[in-house]
Amino acid sequence: MSLPNPWSSYRQVATQTATPGQLVLMLFDGAIRFLERARLGFAETDPLAFNLTVNNNLQRAQAIIHELNTSLNLRDGGEVAANFQRLYDYMDERLQESNFQKSDAGIADVLRRLGVLREAWAEMLRRRGEDLGQAAPGLAFASHA
Repeated sequence: MSLPNPWSSYRQVATQTATPGQLVLMLFDGAIRFLERARLGFAETDPLAFNLTVNNNLQRAQAIIHELNTSLNLRDGGEVAANFQRLYDYMDERLQESNFQKSDAGIADVLRRLGVLREAWAEMLRRRGEDLGQAAPGLAFASHA
C-alpha cells in the first residue's frame, strides 16, 4: 500500500477551496513557472534534454493560457474579454513560434506580459481583501512526484 503524497493532497485541497480569483492567480503563476523552466532548457547541452525541456514546458504553459482563454465570458465581458482573448491568442502564437524555432524571444515576451497581468490581478485581489496565501506561486501546477 502506497502512502498518499502530502504535496498532492495539499494542492488538491487548495485548488478546491480557492476563490475564482485565486484560481486565476494560480494559473498565471503556473504558466510563468513553466515558461521559466522552458528557458532553463536553453542551457542544456544534450540535444534531447534541450528539446524535451523547452517543448514540454512550453506546451504546459500553452495549456494554461488556453484554459485562461476558454474561461473568458465573451458574452458578458464585452470589449475587455475580447481584448484578453486577443492577448491570449497572441501569447499562444508567440509560444508556438518559440517552440518551433527553439528561440527564447517569444518566451521572454510572454513572460513579461504574464508578469504584468499576474501583478495586476494580485493587486486587484488584495484590494478586494482576498487572501493571496491560498494562491501561493506554483501551488496548482507543481509536479512533485
